[in-house]
Amino acid sequence: MLSANGLTKTFGDFKALDGLDLNVGAGEIYCLLGANGAGKSTTIKLFLGLLQPTSGTAIVNGVDVHKDPLAARRRLLYIPEMVALYDELTGLENLAYFADLGQVADRSPARLKACLSEAGLQESAFDRRVSFYSKGMRQKVGIALAIAKEAKVLLLDEPTSGLDPQASAEFHELLNRQRDRGAAILMATHDLFRAREVGTTIGLMRTGKLRRVLPAASVTAQDLEALYLEEMATAA
Repeated sequence: MLSANGLTKTFGDFKALDGLDLNVGAGEIYCLLGANGAGKSTTIKLFLGLLQPTSGTAIVNGVDVHKDPLAARRRLLYIPEMVALYDELTGLENLAYFADLGQVADRSPARLKACLSEAGLQESAFDRRVSFYSKGMRQKVGIALAIAKEAKVLLLDEPTSGLDPQASAEFHELLNRQRDRGAAILMATHDLFRAREVGTTIGLMRTGKLRRVLPAASVTAQDLEALYLEEMATAA
């Protein structure tokens, strides 16, 4: 449902992404690990159509992103480090607004409230202004939109950065539910432990290249940390 084929992005003489090949299938959580500047966020932006590739292709559910970016975006949901919501609106009003933009078929208040509940947001917060929300609550509105939209592809860029351990665990449990519904999920993260816990596939990136790919179940958290440190220390 998500694939990159020889995906490359350069900025002048700097190669931010170098011939990336990856595939994320239905029911898979693919975690991209790497230090800052490894190419993780560039990968996400190319799948979103926010950047034009220097070469190669990014495909979302059969659509070439850079030939038809709007069609590709309709097939996915993006959750960044901080979900951008309108602070003067309530959680329910934000969800209704973005569901309308996303042309969600059932945008009834009852349906949207059910989505917020399923995403773990307390009912008492539905009609509270988002300016009073914690980061974890904002992320839950993002997941509620994925549920309402029945998104088959999720792109996540450091979605749990800054969350406390409980909120991080809750967020990843929500991701597991989306995975079990058949969503293809690509997540850029620094969190090795959670990547090992929730990922089905792990890719280690450095200096724009995908250095190693392995099934998450094939390594312990300790093994993954050792592999990560080894890859980050290896000369380019």
